[in-house]
Amino acid sequence: MPDRGELEQRADRTLRRTLGSPALFALVYTTLASALYYSLGVVADHALGATPFVFLVAAVFFVLTVLTYVEGASLHQERGGSTVFARYAFNELWSFVAGWALLLDYVILIAITAFTATNYLAAFWGPLGRGAPESLVAIAIIALVAAVNVYGLTAERLRRLIGLAVVDLALQLTVIGLGLVLVFNPGKVFDPIDLGHMPSWTDVLFALTIAAAAATTGLESSSGLAGEVRISRMGLRRLVAARTASVVVLYVGLAAVALAALPVVGGHTALGGGDQDAPLLGVVAAYSPGTALPDVLRYLVGGVGALLLVAAANSAMLGLARLSYSLATNRQIPSLAGRLLPTRSTPVVAIVGAAVLASVLVLPQSLDLLLGIFTFGLLLSQTIAHASVCVLRYREPDRDRPYRIPGSVRVGGGLLPLPAVLGGLLAGAGWIAVIVVHAPARLVGLLWMAAGLALYVTYRKTQDKPVFKRVTIPAAALTGEREATEYGSILVPLLGTPLDDDIIQTAGRLAGEEEEGEGAVIEALWVFEIPMSLPIDAALPETRLEAARKALARAKAVGEEYEGVEVATATVRARRTGQAIVDEAARRNVEVIVLAAEEPSRVRGGALLGGRGGPLDNFVGDVTRQVVGRATCRVILTAPAADATPADDGGERSPAPR
Repeated sequence: MPDRGELEQRADRTLRRTLGSPALFALVYTTLASALYYSLGVVADHALGATPFVFLVAAVFFVLTVLTYVEGASLHQERGGSTVFARYAFNELWSFVAGWALLLDYVILIAITAFTATNYLAAFWGPLGRGAPESLVAIAIIALVAAVNVYGLTAERLRRLIGLAVVDLALQLTVIGLGLVLVFNPGKVFDPIDLGHMPSWTDVLFALTIAAAAATTGLESSSGLAGEVRISRMGLRRLVAARTASVVVLYVGLAAVALAALPVVGGHTALGGGDQDAPLLGVVAAYSPGTALPDVLRYLVGGVGALLLVAAANSAMLGLARLSYSLATNRQIPSLAGRLLPTRSTPVVAIVGAAVLASVLVLPQSLDLLLGIFTFGLLLSQTIAHASVCVLRYREPDRDRPYRIPGSVRVGGGLLPLPAVLGGLLAGAGWIAVIVVHAPARLVGLLWMAAGLALYVTYRKTQDKPVFKRVTIPAAALTGEREATEYGSILVPLLGTPLDDDIIQTAGRLAGEEEEGEGAVIEALWVFEIPMSLPIDAALPETRLEAARKALARAKAVGEEYEGVEVATATVRARRTGQAIVDEAARRNVEVIVLAAEEPSRVRGGALLGGRGGPLDNFVGDVTRQVVGRATCRVILTAPAADATPADDGGERSPAPR
């Protein structure tokens, strides 16, 4: 039987299943482009004329960071980003440190985008950009985002971001093009620069950290979708190239024309003054004053910018919800924080809690404050991500990597990725710089991390769980469901039907909670039934082999979503499927067989005859009857509910354990 890596490579050459590269690029682009709407003013306030160079350095840092996240996400396709990288490279404590820092970042990002969206809406009504109306509208946006995510943000809604991303990209390129024609003058941008004095080195350093954080915003949330992405290796490379080009062109280009439109005078620029909370509105207002152009552009930038920022807030809340769910199922935070709403299956406690915190954070109405704290958490998690990918090159050297960071050198028997090393050093240095130069980030960030570590250690100890080992709970526990019985070994025969996922999920719930190294094992089995007309070792058609590979790879992916459970896969050849299942269960000494039965028949004579009346005792079919009658261990049947919609009417079935 092929090992896991071979199955994954041969069964499906993609990273997985639901979202394609256009939808993923749209999700990534909304957070990338929205960062310009809120970060440009704060960076310009500190870096002054050096702002374009600061964003150019940030673009280089982005390239280093995106390479790390793409390799890490393709290596372990689980939700969570740097938390997953750290789990496999180090241990559960470091995974928690990265995740806890990211929780702070998501809350801050929701507050930043909602607050900034309100200021761009001020293009239509001035009072929205100041005082009580500013705070009230920002809180209303946060409430709307929370409600949408509690209801459930579907993949189809994410795909709608593609149109918004295209419109915004066209608008920003238009703003850059008009700026180069109407206002750009290199002397206005570069002549006021006097490094060390105007701006000071401290200001440049802080601006660099803000720009770096802005450029890499969204990498965590997009890598957290790794398990649901359908994208080829070539598609990955195109995505990396497209986002890199977007960062360089948009960030550096807009910074240059912005400083030409609102130049530095006397050590200050309007970008960091009255226009700091909505800098692009100030920029386009300087294009051809006295004509209709500034008004048209203000309405366009205000409307599109507000929509994009709300979409970015949605993306941040989505990332927070998925991260909270992951932390809760891994017992890194109390399961209550990841509790799912029964009707929508969304982590309502985490979403509502984040909305309340974000609403409080918009009240000071200070982007400088929020961005400093945001940078603290993001650079910390990125430092851990870079270090993790380097370590995984040595811990998992033979694991298939759909994307591999270029520029590696052999060090100590392994291939060390130099871009990840440089990215880690820069991220670590930036994190230390934020602590040194930004007092609010130092105070809030360190208190947040200290409180999180105390919560984590206390929670693990009170639950009698190890601090450094992985401990998971079944996903069903977050809905309040509990299974009465736990099993250490479960045999799950696969039949290549839609019920395969259901029986694997049933087996995962029956496995119960287990610690790393002591987890339950699900034995996923595919039986090739060989007719008597052929020898038992006859060559099989490639279509049957491919069906088995895909079913087993899918079973492993679904079963190991429970993350405390290991799924082993195997194939056997037999004359009768039922007898093979019974024999394998005895040989493997499993505790229970979880089997998909045929749906109950509604005609007399079962599925074979044609009369009417109650079902006969053979409605489950030969395989199920053989297993139930001959197995020496317990057998649990999973089947569609008796009142399920018939298959021939196009209805959707709802499998239920029996």
